[in-house]
Amino acid sequence: MLSVARRQENEPSWETPCTELLVYVSTPGCDGFPSLDSKESYKLSVSRGSMLLSAETIWGALRGLETFSQLVGRDENGTYYINETEIVDFPRFPHRGLLLDTSRHYLPLRAILETLDVMAYNKFNVFHWHIVDDPSFPYESSTFPELSKQGAFNAMTHVYTASDVRTVIEYARLRGIRVIAEFDTPGHTLSWGPGAPGLLTPCYMGKAPSGVYGPINPIVNSTYQFVTRLFQEVSAVFPDFFLHLGGDEVDFTCWQSNPEIRAFMTERGFGEDYKKLESFYIQRLLDIVSSLGKGYIVWQEVFDNDVKLRPDTIIHVWKENRLQYLKEMANVTRSGYRALLSAPWYLNRISYGQDWIEAYRVEPLNFEGSPEQKALVIGGEACMWGEYVDVTNLTPRLWPRGGAVAERLWSNETVRDVEDAYTRLAEFRCTLLG
Repeated sequence: MLSVARRQENEPSWETPCTELLVYVSTPGCDGFPSLDSKESYKLSVSRGSMLLSAETIWGALRGLETFSQLVGRDENGTYYINETEIVDFPRFPHRGLLLDTSRHYLPLRAILETLDVMAYNKFNVFHWHIVDDPSFPYESSTFPELSKQGAFNAMTHVYTASDVRTVIEYARLRGIRVIAEFDTPGHTLSWGPGAPGLLTPCYMGKAPSGVYGPINPIVNSTYQFVTRLFQEVSAVFPDFFLHLGGDEVDFTCWQSNPEIRAFMTERGFGEDYKKLESFYIQRLLDIVSSLGKGYIVWQEVFDNDVKLRPDTIIHVWKENRLQYLKEMANVTRSGYRALLSAPWYLNRISYGQDWIEAYRVEPLNFEGSPEQKALVIGGEACMWGEYVDVTNLTPRLWPRGGAVAERLWSNETVRDVEDAYTRLAEFRCTLLG
């Protein structure tokens, strides 16, 4: 039972109790998955004796239900109430994401599911699962089971089984959250090596192999056979149209030391420009992923290194210097590509005091460019990299600071009052603790 309150000065005036919220969704489709094009707008009307939520899609209804739940209060007598209100709400950006890194520190399944719950409270709609990286390979592949057997921190306890992955995808779907998996190559792949002999580049010390390995070996056909089979599996497991293919921070030192790669460079006319070799690999990877019917997101280095990209590629801007990322956003959109912003939202970095304010004050479109360029910015992501983050400190580092990013990506650009935001974030923190 819920009472509708009409505010009269400082005291609520109780009206006729309401027993139900009517929810009207004009477009059926509860069984599908959310997408970049999903409509998330809703209207919520609370008046004397009537509460109505209407939305075009189930995803909009979910956002409206979240708002409704946060409007419900409880007085000192235990009576639940909600104020009379009329709300028309919709997101500013369609991609509002959070990245979790489960390679540098393994995160138990329950921690991921709890994070998805709080993402839904904040109207985040993309879980960017940075599932593997140099330190470990916790994804249990049916095609290449040795990858996790040899590459996980513990092949029994620190892996994500096929059942775990399905659980995450469905748990997210029921909250209107897309799951975009990232399998970053050709760098960030050291954990792949033990389970995939011949995949990584042997590094040399002078004329002899040093016993150390570098990025994926881009000059052998077996690499592309492996990558094709792995991404065939990944494309089937993760239903979202997009995969994140990484492409960042490739260290050329090992490639430069390898005589076979140097000979390949000469044969191809690449000279000493190892960015061309990286582009050679990335272009073949993008062709493979395109052939599987998937779209792709890549880190900004792929764009910076002049890799030939499909027009519908999404460029993910992460390099943190403020002037640099604003210039990068301008360059990416000037070239006609859609852009995601993460550079100012690395929440794994902490400082003393109210450091959420800096994240809140970011304006994603504050770069020099035309209206057409700014329309190509589809949103952004808060990132929680795992070098110093595990299950013991994930939640307090992420929340409520992540809410500052969520509001920046959902709300109109005029919603910028820091004191007002502080009040809401502080209350939200107490709700999480309660």
